This record gives sequence, structure tokens and C-alpha cells, in this order.
Amino acid sequence: MSPVSETLSARRSPLVVAGGVFIAFLLSSLVNALIAVLGHAAGAPDDFDPLKPPSYVFLTALGVLAGAIGWGIVRRSSRNPERLLRRLVPSVVVVSFVPDFFQFGEGEVTGVVALLLMHVAVAVIAVQAYRRVLPLG
Repeated sequence: MSPVSETLSARRSPLVVAGGVFIAFLLSSLVNALIAVLGHAAGAPDDFDPLKPPSYVFLTALGVLAGAIGWGIVRRSSRNPERLLRRLVPSVVVVSFVPDFFQFGEGEVTGVVALLLMHVAVAVIAVQAYRRVLPLG
């Protein structure tokens, strides 16, 4: 395959990219709903706002969209985007844990663990979607 055809095969239409990001959001939201239900069943407080749909659906949308933008920037600007993303994605997920650790008083251990699992689930689902609609090369 020539370099030109490799570059062309790696490009996706904006509609395909938007559809892939939207599907990542939907799947992530469904998995987060399951995690929230399981978190409550395991003892997370019923009034813990981050485990309520308006909170996690909004933050899931924000995270998936921000991740897609970041993925696109790295994809375009890095000489070795695969290597950079292999380090960057886990680092961003770990940094995203920080606000959750301030929720122990309100959400107790079970609620916070559910939130941490939500971050990981969204990252796993989103990265798989980005690899399909925003391939690295």
C-alpha cells in the first residue's frame, strides 16, 4: 500500500467520527447506569448525586467529547501518537480520579469505588471507539 492510500484509508468522514463518538457516549452511559445500580445495591447512599443519571450522563458526554478532541490533537500533532496515547490515556484517567477522592464523606467507599469504575469504563469504551473512527495510522 502506498503512503497516500494509507493516509486516505486512515481518514474518516465527520459523520462517521461523530457517529462513533456518539455510540461511545451511549455505550458508556449504559455501562455507567449499570455501575450506578450495582453501586447502590452494594451500599452506596441513595442520595449520592454523582451516581444519579443527570450527573454521570452529563460528565460521560463531556469526557467522551474531550477525549475525542484530545485523541484527534495527538493523532495530528505527534510523530508517534500510539506511544504517546499509551502513556497519556492512563495518566488522564488517574488524574480524573482526584475529584472522586473528595467524595468519600458523601458517597462513602462504595460510591467512590463506583465512580472510579465509571472513569475506567468510559476510557475503555471511548478508546475502542476512537481507534475505529480516528485511527492512528
